[in-house]
Amino acid sequence: MDTYIIISIVAIFALLVVSAFFSGSETALTVASKARIQKLARDGKKRAQSVAKLIEDRERLLGGILLGNNLVNILASALATSVMIHFFKEQGVVWATLIMTALVLVFAEVLPKTYAISKPDRMALAVGPAIALFVKLFSPIVTTIQKIVRFTLKLFGVDTSMADHALSAHEEIRHTIELHESEGGIVKADRDMLGSILDLNEVTLEDIMVHRKNMLIADIALPPEEIISFVVASPFSRIPLWRDNKENIVGIVHAKDILRAVRRRGLDLSKLRIDRIMNKPWFVPETTTLREQLNAFLERRDHMAMVVDEYGSLMGMVTLEDILEEIVGEISDEYDFETEGVKVMENGSVLVDGTVSIRDLNRQLDWNLPDENATTLAGLILNEAEMIPIVGDHFNFFNMEFQIVSRVKNQITKISIIPAQKIKKHHS
Repeated sequence: MDTYIIISIVAIFALLVVSAFFSGSETALTVASKARIQKLARDGKKRAQSVAKLIEDRERLLGGILLGNNLVNILASALATSVMIHFFKEQGVVWATLIMTALVLVFAEVLPKTYAISKPDRMALAVGPAIALFVKLFSPIVTTIQKIVRFTLKLFGVDTSMADHALSAHEEIRHTIELHESEGGIVKADRDMLGSILDLNEVTLEDIMVHRKNMLIADIALPPEEIISFVVASPFSRIPLWRDNKENIVGIVHAKDILRAVRRRGLDLSKLRIDRIMNKPWFVPETTTLREQLNAFLERRDHMAMVVDEYGSLMGMVTLEDILEEIVGEISDEYDFETEGVKVMENGSVLVDGTVSIRDLNRQLDWNLPDENATTLAGLILNEAEMIPIVGDHFNFFNMEFQIVSRVKNQITKISIIPAQKIKKHHS
């Protein structure tokens, strides 16, 4: 066998090894955890610092790797064609194409990339310095390629100068959580909790507040004995007080303040001045985000606020517990009343109170009902139906069937929902 042929065959396999190195490096450096690499870099790991610099400019990194990968693949294919022509004459081109396609696909693409996906961080740290050196040596060529690509895209109306990152930090975290949940790494309750934390900047008080119709409030004009009895019977430690009309909140009385006042006054409750022990109410706009309100609660060391609209009218109230429940789910203690707003029936339908929050319903049943234009389920039906339905009306929205079960005046109080996967079975 000619020396040229032997050298060419050895060179082909050497080039396939280099190609595998570039392919595996591309996958490892793309998939590697940026947060973990940054932490190692801050700890003084030189390899991690090199990898961190590469990851910062992904376009330049990928350009360099693709340049090297294509060079070795083309050179290997050219040598293989020369060798095959030597043995098979005109048919050598066909054999070279078939053999090189198989070798490149298996050993220079799938195999190294599969390994890189299984151990991305370790491989990224291993190949980082070599890739950094290669990218630096060929940076003029890579820069030229980038300019040619951008110019070509610009000719077709694609402007890459203001290209956004594929995902924002919040979106990247959210997709990571959803991925781990789908793979069984995170349970649904933890996914909901982590997702709710990410939503604190997007959800406003009007989405979670207790509506004024459902607020437990007392008339400050009542005798002190009756107010004390009301507070004692209440499951809450703070009670808003109103004067003249129920939307005119004038104070918040705390059960502990009443207890201290009773201790000072003894058993003569008639002389107790509620207006002297109550706290001044705190009013906040309904458009305040949960993160803003949570920070305000912590700063003021307060636990309750009255929510008003743009005209200053009372819309409801919000507590620190309401925000915490939005994150961790329902918090119940020995004084809470049991409420059943959602009930799954034997036939697969779900009976829901009209006042149930869409967000709570989605979280509990893992649904995806939209909550952009309405806060409660009743509000969603009114918004979609564009009418006030009567008992017995059926609606089909979002691949679900909604039936109005009960109504008080113009308020929808009970709705039966049949999910999409249960509709055919329910009607059969």
